[in-house]
Parts: sequence; structure tokens; C-alpha cells
Amino acid sequence: MMYVKRILRLMFAWLESGLDRIFTPACNPLYHLGALGFLYYWVVAATGIYLFIFFDTGITEAYDSIESITYEQWYLGGVMRSLHRYASDGMIAMMMIHILREFSLDRYRGARWFTWFTGLPILWMVYAAGISGYWMVWDMLAQYIAIATTEWLDWLPIVGGTIARNFLNPDRLDDRFFTLMVFMHIFVPLFLLFVLWIHLQRVTKPTINPPRLLAGGTLLMLFVLSVLKPAESQAPANLDLVPSRIGLDWFYLPAYPLMDVLGNGAVWGLAALGTFLIAALPWLPPLRRATARAATVDLGNCNGCTRCAADCPYAAIMMGARTDGRPFDRQAVVASELCVGCGICVGSCPTAMPFRRASDLVPGIDLPDLPVRGLRDRIHAAAQELSGDSRIMVFACPHGYVASTPRQPHVAVLTIPCVGMLPPAFLDYVLSRRLADGVMLSGCSEGECHNRYGIRWTIERLARTRDPMLRERVPRERIEVIWAPAVEGWTYRRRMADFALRLGRLANAKTGEHLSDVTK
Repeated sequence: MMYVKRILRLMFAWLESGLDRIFTPACNPLYHLGALGFLYYWVVAATGIYLFIFFDTGITEAYDSIESITYEQWYLGGVMRSLHRYASDGMIAMMMIHILREFSLDRYRGARWFTWFTGLPILWMVYAAGISGYWMVWDMLAQYIAIATTEWLDWLPIVGGTIARNFLNPDRLDDRFFTLMVFMHIFVPLFLLFVLWIHLQRVTKPTINPPRLLAGGTLLMLFVLSVLKPAESQAPANLDLVPSRIGLDWFYLPAYPLMDVLGNGAVWGLAALGTFLIAALPWLPPLRRATARAATVDLGNCNGCTRCAADCPYAAIMMGARTDGRPFDRQAVVASELCVGCGICVGSCPTAMPFRRASDLVPGIDLPDLPVRGLRDRIHAAAQELSGDSRIMVFACPHGYVASTPRQPHVAVLTIPCVGMLPPAFLDYVLSRRLADGVMLSGCSEGECHNRYGIRWTIERLARTRDPMLRERVPRERIEVIWAPAVEGWTYRRRMADFALRLGRLANAKTGEHLSDVTK
């Protein structure tokens, strides 16, 4: 399983790198899979309302009404039907890629189990809504799906083998069937919206809408596809005939050929096994790894400023009533079951000041596995190993490109859980104490931080638009940031070389100024 995950991770890393160059990181579709899924949902909903207005529920009326929409209203109704079809396929595509990508990035364990687990009923409901939509057309494909599905359901002992009879005997099928299909096709998507709301409950500030440019391009793509290759019905259903040659929608109907080849029982087994494995992935012991311990609060240094709660990407920190009697209204409270140990809260704490010497360096909130005091010690140890005229200290996210080997004498790499963990005061500390000539922050791809907001908060802190801010006295030219995926080693090395040259020029300029002052 780990090998599969590594292959998928490498594949996605290369795809992301290539798409960054085509669409820019801000509009890379792989960074907005969930938001694109929502966009497709709204397209399906809007076009579905239009189609429902002209749809007739009847054995013969259903097919005729769809044909009328497709051909007599080709300028609008036909486009609406095609948009409905292709947006539905787009939802499935986005969901499948989203699942594979989150799996490859290991973002389904620990505190993330809830979002992963609640995604499973969403998958089943989208398939149920899509398949019921194909029934409503009532062409040969719909007849095949109806017979195959009901025979699949009839395989269960609790059903008793009675459903398929309605589709094998023309005398038993009446208009009430289409009324039921309409109800299912409308109710399931509406209930799906509620489940999607539950799915996002543990996601702070979820991104529901993709960037406007990406959304516009997606809608344009759907429209062009609808015009060039409009969705059409197959021959009308006829229960006196057995469907022989039909065209399948492989987004929604890949299991149906398996029913013919393997049998209904085998497909039930595969469906049950697949559902169980996906649901159990976050807790499977062979796949479990040691997770970082949750952040801890030190009330002696917490003043209830709320910054850690505002910056936490996982809603793991809340502000509660004060319990130690100190003259502050609130205190930070960490929900350990939600914390992933990214440390972004540490980077937002105003008491995480490395300059403190009179008292122990214990901030209001800290990581037990990598305390701020230990980070300062690591910085001093790394500084002693640096040599040369352009000494660079790199604070690197493990999910980006980390070039710790081969070791360069003028570069020291310190890995932290997320670049957002580093308080801006540490940049000031390294440069003002001359522990290095320059500081580089190396994180994930710019379009998507592994911990959602680590890159965004870091950029805003460096730009002095978000607390805690980088002090104005810190020379910004001695700070370099690089956001690149793990496969872009060439980008890292090029930026590192350019940064070293820049630091060298600054050193030469300073030496020249010093010599000029001496000659005067």
C-alpha cells in the first residue's frame, strides 16, 4: 500500500508541476478539486430545474419529452441537457481524483478521519442520483440499466427477487415508476447538499467556489463540449426486446459490465469490500503511522489574544473562559482529536519570542514534539556548522523540496512541520544575531499548502498585514521564499544559487562602504 501511495504522490507532484506552468498555481485545477465538484453540482442543479419543467412522467411521454427538449429546443434545451450530462460526469471525475490525491498525500488519518469518512456516503449518493437520471430517459440504455440494477438488488435475500419482474413484464410497468424516479432524482441531490455540509464541518474556512478564471474556463469547456458533442438518447425502450448493443457512460456505469461477467453476487462482494476498505483506511493498523502530538497551552504565557484560534486550519483551537484567575477574559483550548500538529498556531503566538533570556522560552501554545525552545537550540547548532560568505539558513516544510543532501557548507536546512509554524520573530533573531547571512523559507507548492493556510499566513506575516508581523527593521532583501512541489529540485537549486549571489553582492557592497568610510 505504501508503494502505491508513493507512486500516486509522485504522479500527482509531476502533474501539479506541469499544470502550474499552464494554469499558474492560482488556477491549477488539482488544487481546487473540491470547489470544482461544487461548481459541477450547481451546474447540474440549475440545468436539472430547466429540464424538469419540460419533462413528462410516463412510459412513452418520458422519452418523447426528452427528445423534444433535445431537438426542438436544441438552441437551449439541447444545450441544457448536454450541460447536465457532462457536469454530472465532471462531478464523478473530480471526486475520484480528489480521493486518490488525498490518499496519496496521507490526508485521511488522525483529525482528518471525519472528512474522509463522510465523503463515502457522498460518493454513493452521487452514483445513485446519476443512475436514477439515466432511468428517466427511458431509452434502450435506461432499460438495460433498469433490468441489470433490479436483478442486482433482487440477488439480496431480503428483497426476494420481485423488483426485476416489473421491468421484464410490460403489463406491470406504469407511470408511477417515473414519478418515483423523479422523486429519487430530486430528493437524493437535495439530501446530498446536506451531507456535503456535514462533510465540511471540520474544515475551517472551506473553499466552496473555485477562482473566477478557473470557473469561467470550466463553464466555457462544458459549453463547447455540449455544442460539439451534444448528449443524445439511444433507441426508445422496448420491454419486448432484450438490449444488445448499447453505449455506456463509463463515469457512472463501469460496474454494469462486471455484473454480466462476474455475476451479481461478486459485484455485491466487491462493492461491500471496497466500501469497507475506504471507510476503514484511517484506522487500519498495518497502515497506521506515529502521528504528531497535539499542541499544548501554557496558561502562564497565554493572554487570550485569539490569534491561534483564528489561524488554525482545522478548527482545533477554541477560546474558552479563563480558568487560572489571571486578568484575561479568555484562554486557548486545544481539541486534541482535531489537531494535526502542524504548528501554525505556534507561528501566530505573540509570546513565541526567541529573544527571551530572562525566562524560559515557553510560548502560550507550543508543540510537544518540537517546542520553540528546542527550535532555537537547533538554530544555534546549525549556525555553528555554517561557513562561507553567504551563509543561508533554510526552514523547510517536509512536503516541499528539501535538499538536505548533498550538504553544502554555506547552507543549513532545518525541517519544521509547516512554514507557517515559524514565528516572524525567528527571522529577526537569525539575522540580527548574525547566525546566518540570509534566511530562506521553503514550502509546498504555492497553489496549495499541505496544511491549507501555512503559506498564506506566512506571506501575510512577511508583508506585515497579519499578526504577528515581521518587524520593519528586518532587511527583507535577506529573506527568500520558495514555494515548489517536491519534484522541482531544479527550481530550489536555482533559487538557492540566486539567493547566495544576492547575499554575496550585499556583503561586497557593505565591505565597499566600510572601506570608503575608512579612506575618508
